[in-house]
Order: sequence, then C-alpha cells, then structure tokens
Amino acid sequence: MLPQALKAFSGMSADAFELSAGCWKEKQYGKGEFYNEYKNVCKHLGFIIDGIFRTYYIDPDTMEEKNVFFFSPGQVIVSYKSFVTQSPCNYYTQSLTEATILYITYDQLTALYKQSHEWERLGRLIAETAFDFAMTRAENFMFMSPEQRYTDLLQHHPDIFNSVQLYHIASYLGIQGPSLSRIRKRMMGK
Repeated sequence: MLPQALKAFSGMSADAFELSAGCWKEKQYGKGEFYNEYKNVCKHLGFIIDGIFRTYYIDPDTMEEKNVFFFSPGQVIVSYKSFVTQSPCNYYTQSLTEATILYITYDQLTALYKQSHEWERLGRLIAETAFDFAMTRAENFMFMSPEQRYTDLLQHHPDIFNSVQLYHIASYLGIQGPSLSRIRKRMMGK
C-alpha cells in the first residue's frame, strides 16, 4: 500500500522506495492515544493506514479544546513544523479512533533525502502539501460560511460522521453543536 501511495503522490520508483527498506515501522493507536503532544518534539512522519486523528490546541482563555485538522487514511500525519525544525510542538495530535500508521523517523528520512533525489522530491511535495493544507484551512475560515466548511469537510473526509463525535466536528468547523445540527438537517433536506 505505501509504495503505491508514494508513487501516486510523488512518482517515486520501486528502486527509490527500496532504499527505505527496514525504516518503516507499524504502530497501533487506541482511541485517545497521542501521536504527538504539546511541547514534545515530533520525531516521526506517519502514513495512516486506518483510523482518524485530530490536531488541536487548548484555548488559554477558555481552556476549551479547538480542533484544527483531521487526518484520515491515506494521508500523511506529522506535526510538520515541529518535525522539520525538531522543536517543541504547540499543539496535540491524537487518535479519535483505533488507528494504524506506518512511520519513519526524522533521522531516517533526512538520510534518505541525502541518498536520493526522489526522496528529496517527496519531502518537497510533503512540505508543499502541508503549506497548502494550512493555508486552505485558514482561508476557509476567512471566506467560507459554516455550511460551506461542512461541505468541504465531507469532501475531504467522507466517512468522518461514522467515526467522530459531533462535538469534535463542530469544534473543527468553528461552530456550536446546535448550529451543526441545523446545518446537517438543511443538508439532508437538499
């Protein structure tokens, strides 16, 4: 699965992928386990096989958890800034369901960058994707209504309502639970 996903994402050849033989490890997560915690350095880049993760922070004024990103199967999971700079992370990344990932360490990945232009290309594309992901999320809050953000969420994570509690979805959309209920009702009526 991973070799095909990397080929589809970056055009990586089988020979280049073979350079990473022995680097990738599988890890299982129970619901609620952390991929990375606040003030910890992210030392792994993961590829989600199954399960859903969220990235969130705790609002210092209200002490309320605010969901920022969701990650679903087939996506890369990483606290990107922390991973690239090897500095403490400003948020949490947690499994919302039982989950399985394949991961590679920072040191292994940077060694692969030095061995192969295909791995360097993968790193550049992951960086571009992370930037696009963050900018799109910020722009969605500036330019989209909650209903449009809801539709966008369904396009990017079609099975999320089967796996994630509604209060997490409402937090991600930046709305309260009753507003989410009204949006869902209107969307079902269309």
